[in-house]
Formats: sequence, C-alpha cells, structure tokens
Amino acid sequence: VQLQASGGGSVQAGGSLTLSCAHSERAGAVFYMGWFRLAPGKEREFVAAIAWASGNTRYADSVSGRFTISRDNAKNTMYLQMNNMKPEDTAIYYCAAKKTLGWSLFAEASGIDGWGKGTLVTVSS
Repeated sequence: VQLQASGGGSVQAGGSLTLSCAHSERAGAVFYMGWFRLAPGKEREFVAAIAWASGNTRYADSVSGRFTISRDNAKNTMYLQMNNMKPEDTAIYYCAAKKTLGWSLFAEASGIDGWGKGTLVTVSS
C-alpha cells in the first residue's frame, strides 16, 4: 500500500495540528489505517487507528480526548486532528495501513501492509 502523508510542523503547547494520509488502493481494499509515532530515545508508539468501513476508532491513552482520527472515503484520506498538544507529543509520526482483518493487531503494528514517510511534529513548551 502506498501512503502519502502530509501535515506536521511546529506548534506551541496547547496548540493544534492536523496530519493527513492518503492511500491509492481501490475502494474497500484497506481495512484499517492509523498513526504511530517515534520520539527520540523511545520505542515506536501506537497513537490512533480507524476501521475504514465502520469508522470505529481507537486511541492510545496518552492522546485520548485530545486527538481525533477520521477518514474521508471519497478522498481515500485519513486525518489526525491533534488538539491541546503537549511537548511529549513531539515525535515523527508515521501513517500505516492494513489490508487484512485483525483490528486488535493493528495497534501492535502486526500485519501492516504499508507505511507512509514520517512527518515531524514538534511541540514547544
């Protein structure tokens, strides 16, 4: 799966940013999409995911209530709206897509079929 990510940048604590990620697969081919992040000195962390057909979502506890994941079927694009951002949100964010069933596996990055190029998000205090 080819993914094209965009967005990111620098923001002060409490600010907002939006990331987007588009896929080029045929309709119905992608089951789940989501975001992971990699911060300096830390392991990769699951951020959020969305089931493409149902719109069901899941979030990491660290971002729940602040981040919102959504998708636009017509544009084959997923969005991550990040509000009330914190310095600890600073990381490189990667979008990912999965074409096989296994909702619970997505957060473990198991069976991922494609990764987008990372986009840097920096939150200053």
